[in-house]
Amino acid sequence: MHVNVAKELAALEGMRVAEMRARYAQVFGEETRVGNKVWLIKRIVWRLQALAEGDLSERARRRAAELAQDADLRLSPPRQKRTAPASVPKNGKARTLINGHLPLPGTILTRWYKGQTLKVQVLRHGFEYDGQVYKSLSAAAKAITGSHTSGFLFFRRALAGRGGNA
Repeated sequence: MHVNVAKELAALEGMRVAEMRARYAQVFGEETRVGNKVWLIKRIVWRLQALAEGDLSERARRRAAELAQDADLRLSPPRQKRTAPASVPKNGKARTLINGHLPLPGTILTRWYKGQTLKVQVLRHGFEYDGQVYKSLSAAAKAITGSHTSGFLFFRRALAGRGGNA
């Protein structure tokens, strides 16, 4: 069986989700409750290619099963312990984050990007990167990447670990 991927893809993109779910059932032999159009397209095209060109070899399947058994599977990441800052504000309430998102001023967010380690310092009113002060984390990320990107997404690992304090 030969599959014209471009033709199948064009046909799928023109379908409604209900039609895609019917095509999924036809290709996989079972129904799905998924309503995500992009996911359905990827899965259906993948299955058509696998049926036409052959699936994974038995050796590859065994190796994948071995790797899956060795993996330390988690459904959610471990919770981060929040520590109180050294000083307590005048209202008497200690806080570790500003606006519920950002580490305290003085924290340095580090991120490996295109072969270099980037460091952005959280300031009271902005973010310092490479000697420049930016109003937002997104502005700093834009200066780094050259295109608009969410600062929280760009520095997600640094924010999740709360970076390293200076």
